[in-house]
Amino acid sequence: MLLKVTLLKASVDTIAIYSASMKKDIKTVVITPSSYSKDKQYTTVYLLHGYSDAYDGWIKRVPQIERLSETYQMIIVCPDGGFSSWYIDSPLDSTYRYETFVGTEVPNYIDTHYSTIKDRKARAITGLSMGGHGGLFLGFRHAATFGACGSMSGGVDLNYSRNKFDVAKRIGDTVNYAANWYNYSVIGVVDHYPKEGLAIIFDCGVDDFFYKDNVALHYKLLKLKIQHDYIERPGKHEWPYWANAVQYQLLFFRNFFDKK
Repeated sequence: MLLKVTLLKASVDTIAIYSASMKKDIKTVVITPSSYSKDKQYTTVYLLHGYSDAYDGWIKRVPQIERLSETYQMIIVCPDGGFSSWYIDSPLDSTYRYETFVGTEVPNYIDTHYSTIKDRKARAITGLSMGGHGGLFLGFRHAATFGACGSMSGGVDLNYSRNKFDVAKRIGDTVNYAANWYNYSVIGVVDHYPKEGLAIIFDCGVDDFFYKDNVALHYKLLKLKIQHDYIERPGKHEWPYWANAVQYQLLFFRNFFDKK
C-alpha cells in the first residue's frame, strides 16, 4: 500500500508597497506559512538585503527561508532597500528615505493587509551586510515597532566604507559631514539604548572584511551592559555563510516571540 505524503509549503508573493515619503511603489516579497488564515494572527520578521541587491535577493539565493517560514509559523517580509540606501533617510538626498520606508511604512502596510500580531514583541528585523546595518540601525531607532533585531555580517561601522558602497553619497564626506559617520553608524546608534528594551542577535564570519567592526560592536555592547547574543564562526562575506546564519537568527526570533 502506497501512502501519499503531502508536504506543506509556504506561499511567496511579490507585492508593491507605496512609499508616501518617496512617492513611488516599491516591491516587497512576503512569505506566509501554509497555515496562513485571516482567523489567525502571525508574528513577522523583516529580512533585509545587502548592497547592490534587491527585494528578491533572499528568496532567490536562499529559498530555504520559505521552509523556515513554515517551520516557525511566521511571516517573512523582504522589502526593497534600494541599491545602496544603507536603510537610512539620507540627509543629502530626499529621494532616499529608506529608514522611513522600512521602519514605518512597510510595517504599517503589512499590519493593515495581513493577519499579524500588532505588537512590537511580535516583530523582528534583521538582514545581511548593508541589511545587517539596517537591522540593528532600525531596531534601535524604531524600538516601538520592533522588539528584536539582528545582523548577519553587518557593516556596523560606516567608517570602514569611506570610499566604498556609496556611503558618502548618502551621508556626505568625512570633512564637512564628519558627525554623520558616527551618528548614522550602528556603532554610534547603540549609545542610545531604547527604553522599550531589545532582544539582539548578530554574527559575522571570521574571514569577513566586516569582522573586526562586529567584534568592536560586541565589546562596546558588553561595556554598555546591553544584553545581546553574538556569534562568530568560520566564513566569508558570501551567501553560503548567510544561508547558514539565517537559520539561527530565525530560531532566536521564534524563541523571543514565544516568550510573549
